[in-house]
Amino acid sequence: MNKPVAESAAPDAAACCEPSAVGYDVEQTVKQRYAAGARQQEAALCCPTSYDPRYLEVLPHEIIEKDYGCGDPSAYVDEGEHVLDLGSGAGKVCYILSQKVGASGRVIGVDFNDAMLEVARRHQDDLAGRIGWANTSFRKGRIQDLGLDLDAAQCWLDGHPVQTIEDAAAFDAECDRLRRDQPLVADESVDVIVSNCVLNLVKTQQKRQLFAEMFRVLKVGGRCVISDIVCDEPPTERIMSDPDLWSGCISGAFQESEFLKMFEDAGFFGVEILKREAEPWQTIDGVEFRSMTVRAYKGKQGPCVERNQAVVYLGPWSRVYDDDGHVFHRGERMAVCDKTFRIMTNSHGPYAGQLAPVEPLTPVAPEDGKPFDCKRSVKRHPRETKGADYDATTEAGDDCCLGGDCC
Repeated sequence: MNKPVAESAAPDAAACCEPSAVGYDVEQTVKQRYAAGARQQEAALCCPTSYDPRYLEVLPHEIIEKDYGCGDPSAYVDEGEHVLDLGSGAGKVCYILSQKVGASGRVIGVDFNDAMLEVARRHQDDLAGRIGWANTSFRKGRIQDLGLDLDAAQCWLDGHPVQTIEDAAAFDAECDRLRRDQPLVADESVDVIVSNCVLNLVKTQQKRQLFAEMFRVLKVGGRCVISDIVCDEPPTERIMSDPDLWSGCISGAFQESEFLKMFEDAGFFGVEILKREAEPWQTIDGVEFRSMTVRAYKGKQGPCVERNQAVVYLGPWSRVYDDDGHVFHRGERMAVCDKTFRIMTNSHGPYAGQLAPVEPLTPVAPEDGKPFDCKRSVKRHPRETKGADYDATTEAGDDCCLGGDCC
């Protein structure tokens, strides 16, 4: 399966109500409101969220009170990991992550709001001293364009003011060069991407580009953990046309099923809802808006190789399907390629504990494996893993009934 390429921004269902058609720009509206939120706390910007108090003790009050989120994706990050926080704001989640990943980990915060970045950066040295290590950086960029370092672009622009069409073309060329040679976030460079109530603030037409960028910068085997606002049905035209509702994390909310599908369409697998609030945060025009935290993994791309492996789905459902249409029948040995076998039996992956591995008695070396047709789901005969001539007879093991009286 090939790595997906970034799609052009085709209009989504809600694009007919995109704010540009009614006289205001989403990006500027969001930027102005969050700049104000960096100067003075605005409780209505997003729904209240609780964090592990252990990680809040070292944080200054200014950072704590100017945090605007709807979940806690930091709870799903481990020591030593390299983490990217999309829409890092005043830095609260980044500084929590700094403590969680430890001195061997690294945290990058990306935001395009100068006022928020100023707050986050101003406390870096002090918090490094309090935490015990300096492993956090804050970069200016748009989360739907993680290639372009906006500080570097501004530096070039200061020395090359745009006054003509030719100047504008030169600036575009420099931005392309920066994306290629000095990307804000490099390809496959982070273990985990987190975001807290920010993806909904991206323009509707740019959301597919956003997910493609997330896929690009994540390492193979890495994962996203995203908390965001979702809705149970499409927002009304009135909601979509209200600038305060856009900047308030409402108008750009994903429909619940659409949110999950965006990950799948971008090439992620193992997409799961970690937390879904039962009660809506707000209800407007009969549409319910609530917080949801989703996790998704990267790594199913690549060739399918036959190595005589199988997996047994343990239940409780009679059968389940993965994102590629593989069917796993409860209690049956299902033939899988080597890549799928490793994904399904990874103790740290999304399917951990749900499927039992069945390795061949005589291993097939990776270089000797033949192409495997992953478009079909078939059962694996036991003789394919044991060998056609297998005729062993063994004595009953001493430990077959450990702790019991079954014999």
